[in-house]
Amino acid sequence: MSISRRVLIVCVVAAAAVLVGWAVYFRGTDSPQAATRFSDNQPPGAAVAVVRRESAETSVTVPGVFQAYQDILIHAKVSGFVKHIYVDIGDRVHTGEVLAVLEVPELNAQVQAAAAGLTRDRSELQRAKNDETRARDVHASLHSEYARLKEAAMAQSGLIAQQELDDAQAKDLSSEANIDAAKSAYAAAQGRLNQDRADLARYQAMQAYSMVRAPFSGVVTYRYADTGSLIAAGTDNSKSAMPIVRLAQSEVLRLRMPVPAADATLMHVGDPAIVQVQSTGEIIHTRIVRFTRSLNQDTRTMLTEVDIPNADFHLDPGMYASTTFPLRHDRDAMVVPIDGIVEGDQPYVLVVDARNRVVKHPVVLGIQGANFYQVVSGVKLGDRVIVGNQSDFQPGEKVSPSPVDPNLTTFKQTSQTPPSVTPPPPASASQGGAFKGGQR
Repeated sequence: MSISRRVLIVCVVAAAAVLVGWAVYFRGTDSPQAATRFSDNQPPGAAVAVVRRESAETSVTVPGVFQAYQDILIHAKVSGFVKHIYVDIGDRVHTGEVLAVLEVPELNAQVQAAAAGLTRDRSELQRAKNDETRARDVHASLHSEYARLKEAAMAQSGLIAQQELDDAQAKDLSSEANIDAAKSAYAAAQGRLNQDRADLARYQAMQAYSMVRAPFSGVVTYRYADTGSLIAAGTDNSKSAMPIVRLAQSEVLRLRMPVPAADATLMHVGDPAIVQVQSTGEIIHTRIVRFTRSLNQDTRTMLTEVDIPNADFHLDPGMYASTTFPLRHDRDAMVVPIDGIVEGDQPYVLVVDARNRVVKHPVVLGIQGANFYQVVSGVKLGDRVIVGNQSDFQPGEKVSPSPVDPNLTTFKQTSQTPPSVTPPPPASASQGGAFKGGQR
């Protein structure tokens, strides 16, 4: 074989080795292992958010149920049969409107007897008054006669017999006593009249209870009695006394919510409340009206109420609603993304300093929002706080910070492109092992 031919073979083998080397290199750089190998010398990337100031507030949202402002069972005051009933379920009634009329025959008889007794008493009172007038007239006549006889006896001794004078005096004193007796009889007749008048008023009042009236304006939500039903008096000790109807005042509704104890301490009467009615989608702005001021021992919650106007009855008792109560507000709070806080007995954050070194800062937390915490102390405005995966970093470690969008609940890096790595040039035919392997 000639020398020129040997040189040609060597050149061909070397060129093939170079091509194989380039192919192996580019295939290797496409794999994750290769990317890791080239980035081993770079500091680890860290997502950071800048501490900033913004308005912060916290609130609590609790479910509740609408209830009628007043909801009562209407019983009869007296026992009797239902003579007429004028309402049914769903009817709107007004204060004082007659709902039903009871038939109470024995009570009607008592009223009539009391009225007759009152008439008799008036007659007796008039007779007693006439007796007193007559007694006064008789006494005046007898007293005048006695005075005349006495005056004549004193003017001329022996003109009037002493017996006649004594009889006249006795009649005068007796007539005066009759006046006192007539006065007593008149007073007794007046007393009986007053008593019978009070009895008649009592019976008439009981008779008025036979007309069952609405104590307030509302809606009849249930009807228990029909015409002819026997209704027992609601004042009976028997618990089986049947009501006539059930009446609910729905022009104003109560919305009752159990508020956790930790949040109830921040709430006061008059504080704002935002009600969202689930069935209608309506949002109502109102205020806290009342709460129990006592915690439920089982649930550790406090029952809180707001009043909702319902003049058109578009809301019904029993509907569900969610109520949001704003609790705390700070217009100039320093905030950190919630993923930037490592919670525990002593919360802390990892801050990236000016040299891109990790520094651990204990913090005091304030208001918690949907995606942030207010930091009362421990950081300053502009600090870069590592967000997420804090366990991957150690204090003093150097990192490559990458900013995140602090407005997102789940924070993502705004740039996921790793630092560019320039690959080393492929080995030349004179330096690489591929060439030597080709020689072998």
